[in-house]
Amino acid sequence: MDGVYYINKTKNMTSFDVCAKIRRMMKEKSVGHTGTLDPNAEGLLIVLLGKSCKCLPYCEHSKKEYIATLKLGVKTDTGDIWGEVINEKEVPHLDRIQIEEVLTTFLGEQEQLPPMVSAIKVDGKRLYEYHREGKTVEVKPRQITIDEIECLMFDGEIKFRAVVSSGTYIRVLCEDIAEKLGTVGTMSSLVRTKIGNVSLADATTLDNLTEENLREIEDVINPAYPRIEVECVKEIMQGKRIKLDCEDDIVILTHQHKVLAAYEKEGNEYRSKRGLW
Repeated sequence: MDGVYYINKTKNMTSFDVCAKIRRMMKEKSVGHTGTLDPNAEGLLIVLLGKSCKCLPYCEHSKKEYIATLKLGVKTDTGDIWGEVINEKEVPHLDRIQIEEVLTTFLGEQEQLPPMVSAIKVDGKRLYEYHREGKTVEVKPRQITIDEIECLMFDGEIKFRAVVSSGTYIRVLCEDIAEKLGTVGTMSSLVRTKIGNVSLADATTLDNLTEENLREIEDVINPAYPRIEVECVKEIMQGKRIKLDCEDDIVILTHQHKVLAAYEKEGNEYRSKRGLW
């Protein structure tokens, strides 16, 4: 099976669990996803099957939309309500206007310090492994971008929507928002609602998954890579160098609108970088 599934992941499942279940259901060895969701998070997970897994480096994942809930007055060691409480602080009187004003200060490019429960590697070891051992290591901040952020509801907790760049940690954003509001806070729920142009509304739960839900890989290829329709399928399948009338560094070659390969510019020719055969 070659293609893509849009999965609506439920709580208490890791992204690996989802892939493993699809691997068994569809009897397909090659299964992978385009971006992890934490076990307690819900929402959109894009899963690749078969030869489509080769396209992973070229899939759209630069922009993601989330709906999160921020619990004020409590801080945990994991940045969410499933962690151990390490600080509590009084919550000042707030109204929605104040909250919206603070949220707008987070728009644009900025640096963010990844949490110790993330999967980022330091000295060959993931941060969450250090956290489990009770150790701390120096972590460098990352450049992120928040394109949109808005308050959806305030009833003691803040429910907000954010469109962010890949690599943004919403749990850290929750803590930073709480700090600007004069208190502490932690994430109490998280739903990923969009990846690139793919929406959660297009997704299917694992319980309802069938072969009919399988989609074409071209639907999730990053539009930043130009698509070029070609007829020289045999040469592409043989990985031969070709000449193209363009100047882009990397292009996606298609035939009858189906993805064949990624090609990279080298001199005045293009060479095969990743083929789907």
